[in-house]
Amino acid sequence: MKIRSDSFEHRGRIPAEFAMGAPGGFGGNRNPHLAWDEAPAGTRSFALLCIDTDAPTDGALVADADTPIPVAHPRGDFVHWAVADIPADVRSIEAGSCSDGISKGGKGPGHDAGGRRGLNDYTGWFAGNAEMSGRYFGYDGPYPPPHDLREHRYFFRLFALDVPALDVAGAFTAGDVLRAMHGHVLAEASTYGTYSLNG
Repeated sequence: MKIRSDSFEHRGRIPAEFAMGAPGGFGGNRNPHLAWDEAPAGTRSFALLCIDTDAPTDGALVADADTPIPVAHPRGDFVHWAVADIPADVRSIEAGSCSDGISKGGKGPGHDAGGRRGLNDYTGWFAGNAEMSGRYFGYDGPYPPPHDLREHRYFFRLFALDVPALDVAGAFTAGDVLRAMHGHVLAEASTYGTYSLNG
């Protein structure tokens, strides 16, 4: 199985059009185009995750904009998109079809590419922020700290599954998707783009 994007080159920079954060403020926050093929026989649905694997792990350091975050600082995952139960006949997601702009205060559950969208990690990140707090379902793009010296990588991971629906409900997360798909993955394809707000 293979996956590609017309919105960015594999291992190339993601344009600010598809990021939540841009130099000087917000970006376009549109979801990028994705397309895939060569799904294995027996595929009954797909699941999609977008994960930044370079997120800083120290919130105090992130909040201290005057202190650069070193490249070697310990990193963790930050989920930008989780979708379950994408129908087996879907082979692409058009740019901007699932997210197009900033939704301050979150955005509700619904469907992306025919699949159910789960919570992303901005739900926790913006908790306590009077302007931005809320539940964030679906896609919200890159917004790495401007003082982070490390370029972030954003992995779009697509899973072909042998079940039509995963046993996840309500405000599910990427972790719920990963647990529910255990033993049902026929194939995985991934691509990644990079993004940084550090000059």
